[in-house]
Amino acid sequence: MTSSHPHPPRCHWFSALAGALDPRSAKRLACLFLGVILARGRRTLSSWIRAAGLAHQFRRCYTTVAAAGRRTELVATNLLREVLKPLLADAPRVVLAIDDTPTPRYGPHVQGAGVHHNPTPGPAGSPFVYGHVWVVLGVLAAHPLWGTIALPLLARLYVRRTDLDAIDTAHRPAFATKLELAVALMRWARLWLGFWGKPLWVVADGAYAKAPFLGAMREFGVTVVSRLRKDAALASVPEAPAAKRRGRPRVYGPERIALAERAGHRRGWTIETFALYGRPVQKRYKTFVATWRPAGARSGWYWCASGRVGWRSSARTRRRARPTSWVELRS
Repeated sequence: MTSSHPHPPRCHWFSALAGALDPRSAKRLACLFLGVILARGRRTLSSWIRAAGLAHQFRRCYTTVAAAGRRTELVATNLLREVLKPLLADAPRVVLAIDDTPTPRYGPHVQGAGVHHNPTPGPAGSPFVYGHVWVVLGVLAAHPLWGTIALPLLARLYVRRTDLDAIDTAHRPAFATKLELAVALMRWARLWLGFWGKPLWVVADGAYAKAPFLGAMREFGVTVVSRLRKDAALASVPEAPAAKRRGRPRVYGPERIALAERAGHRRGWTIETFALYGRPVQKRYKTFVATWRPAGARSGWYWCASGRVGWRSSARTRRRARPTSWVELRS
């Protein structure tokens, strides 16, 4: 007698992503994706092959991964079209995130590796790490249990100019800064996400709140949410003249905004509760319209966050205070 229990539906995500390769290699790549999830220990290709049960054809697996590395943009496009588009169908906007992530490597003969700043020193407290740095583009989504999570889409390897000479000329890439890599990633995302007909936002830290990146985002029509520099100079928006005058129109208004002075008092601040690492935290922020020279925009909405409620400082400390400020730039 046959069982009447229905079979669970098969996940087709791996097959959709592997469709970027030749059909003879697509099936093997889908099995390797499963091995990535089931692998234990170090996250290496050898562990993926063992977990997927493909040890008898490990040479073909290396060839398949090399072919997938040459078609990363097509794999990421399939990820957008087949996986993420149905999940974000009801979202009012598409929110992306850009950040650079170091990955430690070991050995003196790792191609493209170098000494980089370590953002997470850990218990050892080492300020530098030897390895690779990837500029990663991800999609921000809301999870019912974990809150906001980032789903990586595409990444670009950043190699310092001083480390390029160690790479063979036949495989040496052209030098590009992190800002240029971020602009290239956003150009690719705008190309495919523009067909969705939704506003495109990007979230980045203060390292990307610079003119090369912000100017390109203004041309793309992308809203940028980033942290301002601690010594950022803001100015009010100029008033529209009653009649047309000779000369170039004004870019800045007469009032200059000092972030440190705004963080030192409580007048005009709005209190809201935000989820920070799964815990509710009260933050104060103020909304105002100003201009900022690196953004290259005439006006924009700026949120200045001063920290937790109840934060105080003396007059001497307040002069040195440099609050964490977030800016939203609208083109």
